[in-house]
Amino acid sequence: MGEILGFFHGGITVKDLQKSLKFYHDGLGLKVKFEKLLNGPYLRTVLNLKFDAINVAFLEVPGGGFIELLDYQGIEKLSAASRPCDFGGGHISFYVSKIDEIAEKMFKMGYIARSESCVDITEGPNAGGRSLYLLDPDGYPIELFMRPADA
Repeated sequence: MGEILGFFHGGITVKDLQKSLKFYHDGLGLKVKFEKLLNGPYLRTVLNLKFDAINVAFLEVPGGGFIELLDYQGIEKLSAASRPCDFGGGHISFYVSKIDEIAEKMFKMGYIARSESCVDITEGPNAGGRSLYLLDPDGYPIELFMRPADA
C-alpha cells in the first residue's frame, strides 16, 4: 500500500507574484529556488481550470520543503481571504528565532498582523513560546512561532 514519504510544498495563490516575493523573500528571508512561467496543458487538466499560464515561484523553507507562490494569468481571480475560524481557510507556520526582531522588520515594511504584537503562549504544549499571525499581501495568514526556551 502507498504511504506518505515526506512533505514537498504548500501552495499559496497570490494576486501579484512580485508583491508577494517582497513579503516572503525580502521580508521573511525565504530563498527563491526558482521562478518561472508554467503553461503546460497538464496543468489545466489536473486543476480543471481554463487559464493562460501561472507565474510561479518556489521558496525554500529551512529544514525542508517549499512554499509555492502561484499567480494565475488569463482567468478571473477572486479573494479567498478568510478568518482563522472560517472552514476551508488555513495558515502556514514557520519556526523562528528572535520573533520580535522579525515582527519589527515586517511591521516597518508595512505588513500587518492579526494582533498588534507577538503574543506569549501561556498554556498547552507550547506554553512559554511566542506567536504572531502576519498577513501576507493577499491576507493569507503566516504564523511565526518561537519555541519555548526549554523545547
